[in-house]
Amino acid sequence: MLRVATWNLWGRFGPWEERQPAIAATLAGLDADVVGLQEVWFDDAGDHQADWLARGLDWPTAVAVPCAVPAGRRSRAALGNAVLSRWPLLDWHAQPLPDVDGRPGPRTVVHARLDHPAGPLDVFTTHLDHRPDGSRTRQAQVATVAAFVARHRGDPERSFPPILTGDLNAPPTSDEVRMLTGETAVPVRGIVFRDAWVHGGDGSPGFTWHRDNPWLADALSPQRRLDYVLVGWPRRKGLGRVASCRVVDQPVDGVQPSDHYAVVADLHTEPPSAPTNGVAGDTA
Repeated sequence: MLRVATWNLWGRFGPWEERQPAIAATLAGLDADVVGLQEVWFDDAGDHQADWLARGLDWPTAVAVPCAVPAGRRSRAALGNAVLSRWPLLDWHAQPLPDVDGRPGPRTVVHARLDHPAGPLDVFTTHLDHRPDGSRTRQAQVATVAAFVARHRGDPERSFPPILTGDLNAPPTSDEVRMLTGETAVPVRGIVFRDAWVHGGDGSPGFTWHRDNPWLADALSPQRRLDYVLVGWPRRKGLGRVASCRVVDQPVDGVQPSDHYAVVADLHTEPPSAPTNGVAGDTA
């Protein structure tokens, strides 16, 4: 079994120093094998939050890529995306995503190929545009992410399916998310994912942006599911089938670690014992 998590850490916003121990404790409690992180902070010395968290977990891999800070905008710390893993790193890549004008923008998608015991594991994480009117931008970003996954995933028939995590800033019914799950036309043929919450959640909406979170008590945007663990559709070996998925929303010593809740999914790393119709994972 492979445990994958995704989490937007809210950078250095709010009482960020107070939140750091709660973030570290939550990650340790997840007992995940690999974690995709968004809004990871980078300081002026080049240190980043993902490396600090990996050291605390005693994990060997912390691939982190900062977002570009637009000219003229100052920040207490740059933000970025990261992949943490208890397995060693074999290779990594990153690419900017298009902004509202179609040119490369500050947001990125990050890929880490990991030396998993079951074979090389390709994990991607991203953070899409947050603007309420940004669906068209997010759709362009999804197209870029899908092409990026197609270039860097392993053999689609033999390898473990690619895993895509992230804060997509869009609900499951949005065009941009449906482009990833095959509920509308996919931007790249063969790049289609299962939504771990749909296949392994508890039947609730699974909101990760929720007004029960004290940091969102005065938020104007509606509560929604914005954060996803997506896994490529299982092929002949049936690898990557979703066993379970849950939202992690508990404070630590009275401190809510982030404005987003984390999502954790357990994925099968072994073929099913009795394939359906001879082809595991290809049927509904």
